[in-house]
Amino acid sequence: MKILLVIPVCLSVILGSCAQKPHPCRSPPLLEGKLGLLVPGEKLRLYEKFYYDAIGQNIRVIAYGKEDNKTIFADRLLLFREGVSYEIHHHNKTCVKSALKVPFMPIEVPLDAHFQHQMVLGSSSRPGEGLLVNNWEGTASQTKENYFMTFTEFGCLPLYLVYFTEKMDVSSMTSFFDLVNGIEDPEAFIPPSFCDSVKLLEAKDDNVKNFFKALL
Repeated sequence: MKILLVIPVCLSVILGSCAQKPHPCRSPPLLEGKLGLLVPGEKLRLYEKFYYDAIGQNIRVIAYGKEDNKTIFADRLLLFREGVSYEIHHHNKTCVKSALKVPFMPIEVPLDAHFQHQMVLGSSSRPGEGLLVNNWEGTASQTKENYFMTFTEFGCLPLYLVYFTEKMDVSSMTSFFDLVNGIEDPEAFIPPSFCDSVKLLEAKDDNVKNFFKALL
C-alpha cells in the first residue's frame, strides 16, 4: 500500500516540475510597439515604431536614428502574402517596390532555443511591482549568429534581444517597450497612393531571416 501511495506522489512531483519549466512561445498575432536598436559595429542607433500582423502576414517598420553623424529615416512595409516590399520615401513621395520572396517570420522564441533562467524585473515584494520574464539563448539557424533574448512569461512579449558574432562581440541590441495587443491604425499595412504606379523590381538579396532582422 505504501508503494502505491508513493508512485502517484512521485508522478505529481515529476509532472509539476515539467509544467513549471517555460517552453518556447509565440507572441500575439496582432502587435504594435516601439523599440530602441543599437548596432555598435556600424555606429547605428535607431528608434522604431513597428506594426506586426501574423494573420495577414504583414510587417511595417518606421525608423528614425543616426548612423555615424548622419540622420536617417526609413519606412518599410513588408507584405509577405502578396510577395511585395515597399521602401517609402515621404519627403519626395516616391517608393521602391520590390518582390519579396522570403517566408513570413513570426515573433517567437525559437523551438530550439535553450531556456536559461526565469527572473523578475523590478520587485517581487508586492503585486504589480515586478514583471516575470524568461531568458533564452541559442544560435539562429540561418545567420548562425548567437543570440540572447528575454520574453515575458505571460503573453510571450519580447523585451530584449542581443545578437553576438562568433567571437562573442555584440552585433546588435534591441529593447522593446510600449507594446500593445492589436493594431490601432487600420491603414498601417496600406501603402500610400503614390506607390500605386511604381514598377515592381526583382527581389533583393535580403537579410530578412526573421522578424528581428526585419527591424534592421
